[in-house]
Amino acid sequence: MAYLIVKLTVADYARWKPIFDADGVNRQDGGSKGGHLFRSADDPNEVIILLEWDLEQARHFSQHEALSAKMQAAGALSPPDFSFLKEIAQLSR
Repeated sequence: MAYLIVKLTVADYARWKPIFDADGVNRQDGGSKGGHLFRSADDPNEVIILLEWDLEQARHFSQHEALSAKMQAAGALSPPDFSFLKEIAQLSR
């Protein structure tokens, strides 16, 4: 299984979140299998997104120019930081 982690800081989470939600169809069409959304415990405008994705589809999606434009329009303060991960083991609790 592969994952995409997106880390970004937004100007206003309340403004950013509905725009992110509305883009869910595009993520799904790009191959995303869903994921999790996190906010920093120390900075509510710092966002971490963990998405399950085919690795090559995730790389392609992250490089799409429309994605950068949407993030800027939604209030991202800088370009997002993308990390591509391959799961190697599941850990017990």
